[in-house]
Amino acid sequence: MGNLNVAVVGATGLADKIGKKGTVTDMTFFEVKDGNDSITLIEPSKYPDKLQSLFYATEMAEFVILVVDKIDSFLGETIVMVDSQRMDKGWIVLRNYIQPEQLTPLIAGTSLENYKFVEEDHIAMRLALVDMAKSEKRVAGDGTCGSCPVDSHFNVKGVGTVVLGSVADGYFKVHDKMTVWPLKKEVILKSIQKHDIDAADGIKGDHVGLALRGIESDELDRGFVCSTDPGIKMSGSFKGKIAYNKYWKNAVKEGMMLHLGHWMQIVPVRVTAAGADKESEVDFAFDGEIIHKSGDKAVLMYYDGGKLRVIGTLILP
Repeated sequence: MGNLNVAVVGATGLADKIGKKGTVTDMTFFEVKDGNDSITLIEPSKYPDKLQSLFYATEMAEFVILVVDKIDSFLGETIVMVDSQRMDKGWIVLRNYIQPEQLTPLIAGTSLENYKFVEEDHIAMRLALVDMAKSEKRVAGDGTCGSCPVDSHFNVKGVGTVVLGSVADGYFKVHDKMTVWPLKKEVILKSIQKHDIDAADGIKGDHVGLALRGIESDELDRGFVCSTDPGIKMSGSFKGKIAYNKYWKNAVKEGMMLHLGHWMQIVPVRVTAAGADKESEVDFAFDGEIIHKSGDKAVLMYYDGGKLRVIGTLILP
């Protein structure tokens, strides 16, 4: 069973021509099924008003389709977000007679520079994406060690608590004991579904529904993490260097209130100490705690940044 999660960003009106519309929140999901293989197309439906929408859509994906119908600051911010997520696999679709040479300078030196320019042929794109999904051939590893950040959650009559999300890493299987972070509550994984089909396991990249025993839906929230991984930790502060994107002009300053995105969490974070230049280490204090593993990458954002609200990335302790 193969699955491919695709972020469709830049402009609307493409994902609904390729897949069937599903769940709508601040993201809109579209699905394509071909036997046991599937594609999940994710559109950031609240962007550009909400930068969070763009972050979540790209965070959940493994492949990007950048749709360009005009060249403006929002396109630039989208390119910076995709680059911050280090997503180097994707396509570019050009509209309104925009030519590749107009876009090439904007993506040079970013993770998008090797994206393929493709025609907006919805049937051909669907077939190509299905082929990619089939080639995934996801295989469970040797250990039951995986994590699924919670995107949404609800109660299903006769089933109980169900969470939806994409497996961030590793894998887990039915009947595993999982810990729900930050509650540190142990639950039993009753069943797994992938695109409404029962499955024995969830593997990195799978878009899954997990039925959990031992927790109520109203105890959960987006950003919580269901995991079998003993390496999961929570941090309330840390010190590190920011990898600024090339368009961010000045170093952050002490007292700034920023937001840090990791998995399905966006956590307010205050700069408690900072040097004068971009090479200086910065001290951060979170409003609460962030769930992560050592060495995970997170995206740093400044909602009051005007035309560019993505600062860069951090490596978590």
